[in-house]
Amino acid sequence: METTSSSRVGAQPAEAPAPADAPPQTAPPQPSQSQDGTPVPAASRAAERFLAADFPWYGLDGAFTGPRWLMQVGTGADGTVEHGSTGHGDEPSARGEIATGEKERFAVVITVASNPLRRSGDGTGVLEATSVSSAAWLAGSGLLAYSWPGQMDHTLRDDWLDQQTEAAWELADDLTGEDWSTLSLPVDGEPTTFHYRESEFGWVLAGTASGGVYLGAYGRGMSAYGLGFSVIGDLTAYE
Repeated sequence: METTSSSRVGAQPAEAPAPADAPPQTAPPQPSQSQDGTPVPAASRAAERFLAADFPWYGLDGAFTGPRWLMQVGTGADGTVEHGSTGHGDEPSARGEIATGEKERFAVVITVASNPLRRSGDGTGVLEATSVSSAAWLAGSGLLAYSWPGQMDHTLRDDWLDQQTEAAWELADDLTGEDWSTLSLPVDGEPTTFHYRESEFGWVLAGTASGGVYLGAYGRGMSAYGLGFSVIGDLTAYE
């Protein structure tokens, strides 16, 4: 993934450490009250951030009947929404199945806008265009945010995350490498080829949707082989 001014799209879970040259990761905080002073529910504030995007959001298709929720959006240096994620199944925690043995079943879908030109945070350079590799890295680093080897002390986890996140970047930069296989899954009803890999922490996949966006996904306890993706027509299904 060549770049004029090296950067990576920021990771969306708050616990995933973003590289130093990544753009701002989350949208600006939204007011907790409306103009008339009425409290705005957290889910509504999250939906407002998603509605600010100028590209379609994707989630699991109608075959999935479990819980859905909105996660975070990532923005560029100018505040434009660049990517975001939607959750399905059990809401994962950092000290989940990997560390405690408690079974979590979840799949997170990441939508990344196709963006051929992105400005650096200081406005002095041009960042690399988004790509399937951007979606792959977001998915890989996202899965790591909810992974914690059971034998690892809390004080060592930050170092572990830094090392594993860098490894996720290197893997995303080589989607034709031996660590990846291919998997065909439906997107809006059309068979679509994804790059796919598994690890002890779960699975990660990345591909391209017809709506001019890139898709990434990660999960654990829920097989990737039976998934399908579609445009989210109504965000209230995720509130």
